[in-house]
Amino acid sequence: MEYVILILSLVGIVFGADYLVAGSVSIARKFKVSDFVIGAAIIGVGTSTPEMTVSFIGALNGNADVAIGNVVGSNIFNIFGILGITAMFFPVTFDRQNLKFEIPFCVGVSVLLTLFALNFFNGTAQCIGRVDGLILIAIFAFFMWLSFARDKKQRLQVSAESTPAEESKTEEAGPMWKAVLKVIGGLAVLIFSCDLFVDNAVVIAKSFGVNDAFISLTLIACGTSLPELAASIAAALKKNTSMALGNVVGSNIFNIALILGLSSQVTPLTSTGITIVDYIVMIAAVVALYAFGRDCKIQRYEGVIFLLCFIGYTWYLITNQIA
Repeated sequence: MEYVILILSLVGIVFGADYLVAGSVSIARKFKVSDFVIGAAIIGVGTSTPEMTVSFIGALNGNADVAIGNVVGSNIFNIFGILGITAMFFPVTFDRQNLKFEIPFCVGVSVLLTLFALNFFNGTAQCIGRVDGLILIAIFAFFMWLSFARDKKQRLQVSAESTPAEESKTEEAGPMWKAVLKVIGGLAVLIFSCDLFVDNAVVIAKSFGVNDAFISLTLIACGTSLPELAASIAAALKKNTSMALGNVVGSNIFNIALILGLSSQVTPLTSTGITIVDYIVMIAAVVALYAFGRDCKIQRYEGVIFLLCFIGYTWYLITNQIA
């Protein structure tokens, strides 16, 4: 029965993602907001709701391995898995400003999380404390404010340079209420379907006797990232690959800065199951995105490399679990 529910939940995820992206594109056109910012703000934050739910529950239950492992594993899968798969079929293009700001920002918060988690600053047991969490929350607020401020400035510059005929092309979006309904409805279907997928995947995994750290880094992380995968592919199919990148980068920043920031306010997150290797792979994924994207494009062969990196990391986790 669990396998049937897994298949049905995947179908729900695909349909939910399609409506979410379609509604987000309409909103972007209506307010003349860039695809990347819509991907980072609306889609990235929205599709990270499953990660937030899982991490909060893990924190409430005192299981930091689930709370942290879910975020670390999701961030690795977002780049190596989701962007890898997307780029294999649709080369991902983006703006040079993204290379100068958003991607380095993602590298920075990934490094900061690692320093907090390994207690680089106070040398005690591995723990993300409440003060660490408040710093992460403040960083997320700053990122969101700066992203919209920079996008507004860029739009004003483009508007000053465009002709009236070019400006009229931006009014192709349908009624706002339909776009909002698509976003809310698509997100609701995504979250519900994802919850079914994760619950049944964990039941199946438990039957094989694997530990919480392994489950959170693999099944839960990939399961809660299915909305990002579906949304990224749906965006790419609609020729909005910059929205797909914004979805991934925004989701990664949201996962670290807000989800773990808020989770640590519930209870300090002390984790021993998530190792330094996991954190290093998470950082390496964002650094690889920056290095491969120096020409503002992730090519198909680079997508293959990303996917092979994810497979290699997963194989490492499996062999380590068996050992």
